Amino acid sequence: MADFSRLPGPNADLWDWQLLAACRGVDSSLFFHPEGERGAARSARENSAKEVCMRCPVRAECAAHALAVREPYGVWGGLTEDEREELMGRARNRLISAAPATASTAGTASMTPMTSMTTSAATGRPIVERM
Repeated sequence: MADFSRLPGPNADLWDWQLLAACRGVDSSLFFHPEGERGAARSARENSAKEVCMRCPVRAECAAHALAVREPYGVWGGLTEDEREELMGRARNRLISAAPATASTAGTASMTPMTSMTTSAATGRPIVERM
């Protein structure tokens, strides 16, 4: 379930990017799977949705939004549900592995590195990396 508490308030500046989205006016069933869709049919639909995303001028904003609110359904910013979950899992694992091993070493260790989300120049997809 989406975490609605993480959604920004009703400030138009935070949502205006959606007005430029390539998916505006496209049937939403392209981006959200019907009940029970699996295998080749699901892959084909997701690939078609990603084609729309790949030509979208606000793809990075869309993907960042979906990651920030932990959107559980659909293709957002060219990322499927599974791809977003994998990306969030890797970010979580990096934070855990960067944390001090025990409380006794916490005082001597440097601050735990923070992570940031950037966009890959090669793929145009959001990536999480250490700062």
